[in-house]
Amino acid sequence: MSAKGNAPIIIKRKKVIAGGGHHGGAWKVAYADFVTAMMAFFLLMWLLNATTEKQRKGLADYFNPTIPVNRISGGGDGAFGGDSVFTEETLSQNGTGASSSHTASKDGSSKSSTSTEDANAEAIEAKAFAEVQELLTAFSGESMAADEAMRHIVTRVTDEGLIIELHDLDDEPLFKTRSAEPEEIMTLLVDMLTDVFKIVRNDIAVTGYVQSQPLVVADNPVWDLSTKRADQVRLLLEGNGTPTNRIQRVTGYADRKPAVGNPMSARNNRVEIILLRNNAKKK
Repeated sequence: MSAKGNAPIIIKRKKVIAGGGHHGGAWKVAYADFVTAMMAFFLLMWLLNATTEKQRKGLADYFNPTIPVNRISGGGDGAFGGDSVFTEETLSQNGTGASSSHTASKDGSSKSSTSTEDANAEAIEAKAFAEVQELLTAFSGESMAADEAMRHIVTRVTDEGLIIELHDLDDEPLFKTRSAEPEEIMTLLVDMLTDVFKIVRNDIAVTGYVQSQPLVVADNPVWDLSTKRADQVRLLLEGNGTPTNRIQRVTGYADRKPAVGNPMSARNNRVEIILLRNNAKKK
């Protein structure tokens, strides 16, 4: 046998690397970093456009490690100092970045100052109306006459203002029967109201109402009677020192707006003295 037949057998094993055909996945990492950076950029642009100056300062303070305490004291520890862009008071704004709690209008004027002034005016008026009602209640207990007079008064606050209603009782009318001549109790009531009206500066409107007549007549006196009674109250107010320029209107509604279901009830004989809201007067 020859030496060639005894040669050793050599086996070569080829190492196969999976995925080598597409050069690895490093590009995916780079692309993910790019997308993340773009998302962060557009989020930053949205925040700059949708937040107010106060909110932007809050964000800057939150991410600034050199400032230990947030200079915007909002009662919270968040990025907006207690505020959120999703709350009703600070909703996200549309436009070129809000500089106050409201965006500027097309002509460049800001609406925030106007709305704040209106809110403050309404709060002041509400407080003034409450003081008037409190003073009227304070008359009760001063004397028997004051207690009797208070039975004729009903107050309520409406969109128009504070309405002080003076109405007849079954056993005690405010005016003489079918007349605009005031009874003594009516004079006392107007004296009390004149003193109370001195604490406010609101303008005044006077409105008269009367009960329906049991019979239909050709010359129904209810219109003239309601107007004359309202005008008589105006004269009493002015005679007690109420400035004439505070009286804005005097109106008679006859029997068209009864206070109770029975149109012939004495309760429908009434005069409403209204302390007008300032915004209602402008309208």
